[in-house]
Amino acid sequence: MHRNDTLSADAVLASAGRTFDTEIAGLAALKSRLDQPFADAVRMMLACSGRVVVSGIGKSGHIANKIAATLASTGTPSFFMHAAEAIHGDLGMLTGGDIVLAISYSGSAQELLTIVPIAKRLGARVIAVTGHAQSALAQAADLHLDVRIEHEACPLNLAPTASTTATLVLGDALAVACLEARGFSREDFARSHPGGALGRQLLTFVRDVMRQGDALPLVSETTPVTDALAVMSAKAMGMTIVIDPRRKPIGIFTDGDLRRLISRHGDIRALTVGDGMSRDPKTISAGALAVEAATQMDQGRLSQMLVVDADGLLLGALHMHDLLSAKVI
Repeated sequence: MHRNDTLSADAVLASAGRTFDTEIAGLAALKSRLDQPFADAVRMMLACSGRVVVSGIGKSGHIANKIAATLASTGTPSFFMHAAEAIHGDLGMLTGGDIVLAISYSGSAQELLTIVPIAKRLGARVIAVTGHAQSALAQAADLHLDVRIEHEACPLNLAPTASTTATLVLGDALAVACLEARGFSREDFARSHPGGALGRQLLTFVRDVMRQGDALPLVSETTPVTDALAVMSAKAMGMTIVIDPRRKPIGIFTDGDLRRLISRHGDIRALTVGDGMSRDPKTISAGALAVEAATQMDQGRLSQMLVVDADGLLLGALHMHDLLSAKVI
């Protein structure tokens, strides 16, 4: 192997450009060939009563693994079955209601050719993804998807590059077509990604993060300001909630309200909360998404928001720090 220590940046960038051009050309050609077999494959996958079992070996196996993960996360039950492991016991995972998506660019991977007749005897359907329509795998399958490319990006035309990209994009196209046909929503996506940021945003409700019960700083309109300050300090929300006898919030008294009250009156010891509170506080329902509360608080430049029921009675309160702690924002 020859090492070139004098390789220029221009040469490297030119090489990268050729790779991009070759793979883009391969994808453009693949797109132009999309026809009835692709639509049939989507229909088969939508009608599948089991799972889509994606299998391959070598570089095709890596691509198959990613396709299975994409399908599973977008509403099509799927898993990856390594072709070599399949013929040594993992075929036990296969059922008659499954579809096998068998990936081999050459269409001659012996492990897949061993799997196909067994899968079909079980009653499973087989979709082959190859670059050779006359290959043994393509001929043995119920349906063939053609991912042939004119040339690999590898200048030796040996290393799977453009062919694996074409296969990966075809897998994405299958997943997205199924997603759209199922009406798969952001909420559905979040349910399969509960540990991610989107999952937290779409599965976390105000009721999950609000403060309630003894954690709420509550006073009445006639509470002396000095007593309200003690409540504010104890509950650490930067405010007190002013409620009427029915527990309906009629205002809040914040650090800002305190500063404005001192500015106007100087000595506040004889004043009540009603003398300086902010009326008509912003509220939200407990069933709203926490991310909605975050949006409203951000737009209104609020640090706190009250949570009320359908009758406007107090249920809880949110502080921006609560949303940050829950990683909603």
